[in-house]
Amino acid sequence: MIDLSLTEDQRDCLQELVNVAMGRASDKLARFLQTFVHLRVPAIELISAQVLPQSFAEAYADQGVSMVSQGFYGERGVRGESILFYRSHDAQGIARILGYEPEEATEVEQLTDISSILTTTFLSGLAEQIDNHIGYSAPRVVTSDDTSIEKHLQQLSFTWELALKVDISYQVTDYAFHCDMVLLIPGEAIHSFQQALDNILNEI
Repeated sequence: MIDLSLTEDQRDCLQELVNVAMGRASDKLARFLQTFVHLRVPAIELISAQVLPQSFAEAYADQGVSMVSQGFYGERGVRGESILFYRSHDAQGIARILGYEPEEATEVEQLTDISSILTTTFLSGLAEQIDNHIGYSAPRVVTSDDTSIEKHLQQLSFTWELALKVDISYQVTDYAFHCDMVLLIPGEAIHSFQQALDNILNEI
């Protein structure tokens, strides 16, 4: 049986790769908005996919939340799901952030646009560092309905027994805007990431 837990060196290496990738994503967003994007240290953990809905409920209890979920896939078994969570008051301010006129774009279009900036830049930066190429599924937007969001997370857990979970936070100070990115790597793909991390460590 393959050991899906990360060694200390693998975890440190992944932490650094994530730092670089989210730095690129935040820099692109900062340049687009001409402001500063604050980042927190990402959290990395191996979890049972069954607890995802419960984890969501605990993190966003009593808050209206919108979600943009997008699958990604690469070479050599690399794949996963990128999920961006927006609290209601942040989602309502996206039009101003992106410079849209009133009624110019729907809420779904706004969420898709800003998520594209963060998701594709982050994953492209991560893929480049592990010498891989990433493709994407169409984004799925679920707005202001906790039941639908939990159902989506439950559907993920049906096929993923274990997942490597990476929590990332972006905060745009000038716009009082904040969103959370959750990167989920299913158990069968974790081994592919372990091999990529080992290749990098062996070159050091």
